[in-house]
Amino acid sequence: MSAPALPRRRTTARLRRVEPAAIGAVVFREATMFRRYWRSTTFSSVVEPTIYLLAFGFGFGSLVAQVAGYDYIDFVGTGIVATAVLFGSAFPGMFGTFIKRVFQKTYDAVLAAPVDTEELVTAEAVWLALRSGGLGAVPMLVALAFGLPPSWGMLLVPAIGVLTGFGFALFGIWVSGVVPSIDSFGYVISAVLTPLFLVAGTFFPIDGLPDWASTLALLNPLYHCVELVRDAVFGLQPLADLGHVAALAVFAAAMWLLAVRRLRTRLVL
Repeated sequence: MSAPALPRRRTTARLRRVEPAAIGAVVFREATMFRRYWRSTTFSSVVEPTIYLLAFGFGFGSLVAQVAGYDYIDFVGTGIVATAVLFGSAFPGMFGTFIKRVFQKTYDAVLAAPVDTEELVTAEAVWLALRSGGLGAVPMLVALAFGLPPSWGMLLVPAIGVLTGFGFALFGIWVSGVVPSIDSFGYVISAVLTPLFLVAGTFFPIDGLPDWASTLALLNPLYHCVELVRDAVFGLQPLADLGHVAALAVFAAAMWLLAVRRLRTRLVL
């Protein structure tokens, strides 16, 4: 007589704190919606940094031949990538997140699905980072058209833009959960974002600043983005570049924690 078969134990997939499937679903939704308005968004995100490039590159470039050993148009052309990444990540992170949360109530519908706040915030930041990584390469292409020597390191520029854009997208998402109204973004743009991109080594080296100002500039994530882009184009410096990557990763991690905590307060608690 054979022994009775033991019942099989039911196993269920163990859910992690952040599920890739949930993140992928939200990113797919954002990509689908982006097809409807990509022209206007891309136009503003590309044209403004390009105008900065042309204005400073040919304006100051006619007065200053070289800066820090580079032709000024090349110096600005590599530095303006950080500005394009900033415009393509922090601004949509602020305005887009606020509109979806307050006016459109999009996030209420998303959270009704098996998606948590951590996954929602991560997916939004990933999508904006991917967008800004592509947009950041546009000023580089413009600079190439005006004589920037091509190099294999330029292929790293989109990846640098994605890493930087991820942190600033999370910064924008966090700010969107802090401000009381959409009009308050003007304070953030004037008091935080504008100084960040002006004092990042984009238009002039930070070495010429006073000691206290150049020390503070080292805390600017955009500065590390600018340095990484320039090193990628003109020659990598492994030890220094690892430090820049680490600074951007720490910035992104800190912003992720702040953004998740704030959005959870606004959406769930």
